[in-house]
Amino acid sequence: MKKKRASSPASAESAGDLLTILASRFAANKGRHKGIRWTDVQAKLDASPEKLAVIERMEQTGGEPDVVGRDKKSGEFIFYDCSLESPSGRRSVCYDREALESRKSHPPQNNALDLAAAIGIELLNEEQYRELQSLGDFDTKTSSWIQTPAEIRALGGALFGDFRYGHVFIYHNGAPSYYAARGFRGSVRV
Repeated sequence: MKKKRASSPASAESAGDLLTILASRFAANKGRHKGIRWTDVQAKLDASPEKLAVIERMEQTGGEPDVVGRDKKSGEFIFYDCSLESPSGRRSVCYDREALESRKSHPPQNNALDLAAAIGIELLNEEQYRELQSLGDFDTKTSSWIQTPAEIRALGGALFGDFRYGHVFIYHNGAPSYYAARGFRGSVRV
């Protein structure tokens, strides 16, 4: 039985390195977070070491997390995985545990939902995926699993998206399928 990864705060040294990376990315991609100041984001991150640890795991798995908005009601900053292609450390996974256990031969090592839970993030849903695509061209060579409605999942399917021919496509596939070029993107609120 695999142990669930603890959500321990990042060490002071790694937190400092991560904050430098995040500040740099934030400055280089101003179009993703218009009207948001880095000092406000950093203050929230400094006050939330457990969320910073989640963002560090997003970074370690190739997600290149960045701020994409702020919830007007809660004041939370919203981070999405903003790597140009599906995060490299989260590919070759089927959709969920049920799909993984249904594979008779050649199962992948993990599944998107369990891996997302271990990182501490939620898969993007279709609306969030389209919102991300409005900020740039993502998944032009890869694809990413997205949250799948229960009625589709009950029939054995799962949804994924990509960007081809200047258009965002949302497709379906059998949930047990997995490909070297398909991973998943997630979000976290701080």
